[in-house]
Amino acid sequence: MIPPTPPGPELSGPLLARLRLARGWSQAQLAARLCAAAGVATLSRHEVSRWERQARIPGEFWLGWLALVLEVPRERLSGAAVASRRADAYPVTDGSRARRALLALAQRWLADPDGSLLPPGPPTAGLPIVGGATRLPAPCGDRAAPDDPTRWRDDPAEWLDGLRRLDDLSGGADLAGLGASRLGRVARAVRLAGPSGRRRLLPVLAEAAQLAGWLAADAGDPAGGLTAYRLGLRAATAAGDRVLAGHVLGSASHLLAGVGDPSGALLLARAAYTGAGPGAPAGLRAVLLHRTALAAALDGRHVTAGQALTAARRVADRHDPLREPPWLYWLDPAELAAMTGRTLAVLGRPLRAEPLLRAGCRPGQPRATAVYGGWLARAYLDLGEVEQACAVAGDALLAAVRAGSVRAAGHLIEVGRRLAPHRAEPAVRRHAALVTAARPYLPRRVTPPVVRGRRRRPASVVA
Repeated sequence: MIPPTPPGPELSGPLLARLRLARGWSQAQLAARLCAAAGVATLSRHEVSRWERQARIPGEFWLGWLALVLEVPRERLSGAAVASRRADAYPVTDGSRARRALLALAQRWLADPDGSLLPPGPPTAGLPIVGGATRLPAPCGDRAAPDDPTRWRDDPAEWLDGLRRLDDLSGGADLAGLGASRLGRVARAVRLAGPSGRRRLLPVLAEAAQLAGWLAADAGDPAGGLTAYRLGLRAATAAGDRVLAGHVLGSASHLLAGVGDPSGALLLARAAYTGAGPGAPAGLRAVLLHRTALAAALDGRHVTAGQALTAARRVADRHDPLREPPWLYWLDPAELAAMTGRTLAVLGRPLRAEPLLRAGCRPGQPRATAVYGGWLARAYLDLGEVEQACAVAGDALLAAVRAGSVRAAGHLIEVGRRLAPHRAEPAVRRHAALVTAARPYLPRRVTPPVVRGRRRRPASVVA
């Protein structure tokens, strides 16, 4: 059965990879079938790999034989080839080095989700200790608090779960260093482990990298986050876990969407959804469709965003928390509603977005309150409710202070910019005074650690 097409225009590389994998063929088998059908012997698996990675686009000759061998209409393949030739179809040559590296790796994974992404060399090649962060926090001994993850020395699953739960209450500004340290410890253990130990530790490494990337992004270090996600994708693929690899790429998509790169975010979200496969848990598929919808909306592709939202609602109806991976514990109906509301706000539908975004502003979760409160304030501004927008933005600002989340604080800066045209109104003046008073307490971007004797240029203060 051919897996469903992800929302949005099809691109040649992902389409060919999906069609090939649906038939259970390797790249070499597809090349052999094409050579037999066309009566030539000049096509190798390397050329198929180039097509799927979109290093090249198949010409008219091979498009005809591909349509015959894969049993799909030629028009479908031709349309995907046209979409892939557009200048912005796969923008992997611009942007930062970390962005380019992750986008290129995602394309390789999508071309062969079960293949290895590790470079040639020893078995542990390509599994570096990220950021040089190998030191553990100072031992706490018996004085460690019950929920202090530094006390979990021997059970990675236990401290991973503990660090995730701490992330619900505190932000990346407080936890990014601990996440990088724990990731360094697991990466070093993988390097030193034998074959059986390495098989056991690779999924842990992938989960630790995903969490470290999330915390780095929340702390205002997107390059560090993308580097961690790249390691997480390699580790998940080496562990044979396509679902976890999709989760890693979905998180990376969320990062790019938040730093103003919707085209890159859309690419990663589509790769994550396709690569995770139709057998992925319903909750993860719903999350990846929401990532696709948000990126498409931010990129001005409203039809694609609407299609992804519809598909996400359909998949979410089958969401069963008991069948989801442990790392997706945070997904519930309120979170799904808030993600829908966020995309609707971007699409210019504030009336529908407002009740959904209010569901995301929950007591006891300061970062969610700050992030979705910022989106809710934007929705109220679009409705012309300036006073209500100021009230919500004020609550979100205080939540951002409590959360220690640079990402949340960044959302509220954008709200302040949108309030500027209404500065004559009393509510806006009161909100401006609150921002001034809270500014010293807002989280600052974390300075990345020293890497091989060099220190990355410190990022500027958010507020």
